[in-house]
Parts: sequence; C-alpha cells; structure tokens
Amino acid sequence: MGQLGELEPVPRKSTVEIVSDELRSAILYGSLAPGSQLGEADLAARLGISRGPLREAMQRLVQEGLLHSEPHRGLFVITLDESDVEDVYMTRLAIERAACVLVMQRNRGEAVVQLTESLQELEDAARERDRVKMSDADQAFHEVLVRASGSPRLERMAQTLLVETRMCLNALQATYPEPDELVEEHRRLVDAIADGEEERLLRLIEEHMTESIERLSNP
Repeated sequence: MGQLGELEPVPRKSTVEIVSDELRSAILYGSLAPGSQLGEADLAARLGISRGPLREAMQRLVQEGLLHSEPHRGLFVITLDESDVEDVYMTRLAIERAACVLVMQRNRGEAVVQLTESLQELEDAARERDRVKMSDADQAFHEVLVRASGSPRLERMAQTLLVETRMCLNALQATYPEPDELVEEHRRLVDAIADGEEERLLRLIEEHMTESIERLSNP
C-alpha cells in the first residue's frame, strides 16, 4: 500500500464482474423476473459478450443463491415467497448486527457522515413518495452501514441478501412502510451511532428487521 496521497492504479473490473453486476441488477429490479429462465444465446447477444464470461458470471450468481440450476432445463432466477421472508431478514439481522458492533468499535464518526448522506437520499425519495427511489435509498443505506464495518466478508454476504430483500419487496409491494415511518426508522439508527449507544443501536436494528418480517408476513 502506498503512502497517503500517493496516486495508485484504479482497480478495473473484469468482464465477469461487470456481467455479474448487470445480472444481479436485472434480478433486483425485476427485469429478470423470479422463476424466469436464462437463455445463454439471448443474454450474450443483449450484453454484447461471448458466452464464456456470461457462463462464469451466471455460475457466480448460482453460488450466491440468486440463480438455481434445474437438470436438463438450465438456469432459473430463484423464486421467493412469504416462507423465505423470515429467513432473509433474520440472516440480514445476524450480518447487520455484527456490522453494527464493528462500526461502534472502529471509525464511528466516518460512519455517521456516510450514513447521514444516505439518510438524506432516503428523505429526498420519501418526499417524492417514489417507491423505487425509496427502495434504492433504503438498500444503499444498509450497504453503507455494512461497508462501514470494514469487513469485506460481511459486505459480500449482505450484497446477496439485499437483492433477495428487494425481491421480497417487489412481490409484496403493498407492505412497504409509509415514507415518514421509513425515514424515522433509519434516522434512529444514525442517531444511536452518533450518540455512541451500542445497546440502543443493536435493539433498533433488531426491531427494524423483526418489524419488517411482521409487515411482509402479514400483508
């Protein structure tokens, strides 16, 4: 690692990483719908790439659990139903709770700065009452929270779970909280970090996840 201020090469994403991101995003936004089959020839043509990188990218998503293979049929986007909701959110709770503990031990001030920016984006989306923008901002907030832990492994695990969360929300859109309520839930998390109240933060992140389970399980 170079000295502070020293210019270093910017890491470039490989074709496989770029294609993985594209496929993940398509699943997240529903353009590759749950249960849909992925046709290699069609996707390769749409993405303008050869089948080699595409196959490797699809296998990455199989490993992440976003695609599944059916013998003699091919690859399909997973389908999530209400029975998956609790598992998704309880796993997120385990990851984000661990992230919160690390945030409080490490650079709490920097986390507050970054999360305050994310909270502002959430407030802007809530003001417009735009559900897609609210979901984007909500997801971005939690990505920043986990990234602030400094753990690349927690961040990697959270990435897949946040896509699965979005799939649950897409299927059960009517259960999404009111804009003001959503903003307030996230503001309380930032305030707890800013105040150095770890016990309160861990209680709030647990409430945030369990209330989401209740809301999605009882639409």
